[in-house]
Amino acid sequence: MYDPTVARLTYRALLGRRRALILGALPLLLIVISVAVRALTGADDQTASDVLGGFALATMVPIIGVIAGTGAIGPEIDDGSVVYLLSKPLKRPTIIFTKLIVAIAVTMIFSAVPTLIAGLILNGNGQQVAVAYTVAALVSSIAYSALFLLLGTVSRHAVVFGLVYALVWEALFGSLVPGARTLSVQQWSLAVAHKIADGPLVTSDVGLPTATVLLVVVTVLATWYAGQKLRSLTLAGEE
Repeated sequence: MYDPTVARLTYRALLGRRRALILGALPLLLIVISVAVRALTGADDQTASDVLGGFALATMVPIIGVIAGTGAIGPEIDDGSVVYLLSKPLKRPTIIFTKLIVAIAVTMIFSAVPTLIAGLILNGNGQQVAVAYTVAALVSSIAYSALFLLLGTVSRHAVVFGLVYALVWEALFGSLVPGARTLSVQQWSLAVAHKIADGPLVTSDVGLPTATVLLVVVTVLATWYAGQKLRSLTLAGEE
């Protein structure tokens, strides 16, 4: 289910100079903000939770997920170079699964690692806040990568749709409409973080069992459907 050649090509596409600069901008900004906040306010658990929850998990992780997930396959479909890849004797689910693994790895590196560093800067992992949000970033990286890889497979406007989901649905509607939070990857990952953190600093509107099931179901279904769409894309090209 994993092809090293596809993985190498995908890594090369995602970590090119231009895209790597974009991927690194938000993590760098998070670190700068954390240093500034720590210098101005000192070590404060609530402040650390607010910064990590409000910027790292709510903004940085989904945007990086959009860039990595859609960038793993979207550009190849847009410029037609995916035909070369599909002409190889590879199963379509193998291509999708390999690209998903690469997208997950890139998203984790550029989101979870900076989140941990920022948390340690902010409060030295007081009340397990840094670790809790790091785990949340790791968990959400998987679901975001699967969702946005699917978007990259089915739409030429995947980046736009991904940003709408991440910044409008989760950030805007998620904060205004309680029911919308149930369908939020951010809230599902916060449920995992809540289990790890000491005290009430990290909360979620979704219970851990429900969040776990939804994370698994969404990841599996998105990956499966992306494989099916890639197979139909091959048939359309042959016709």
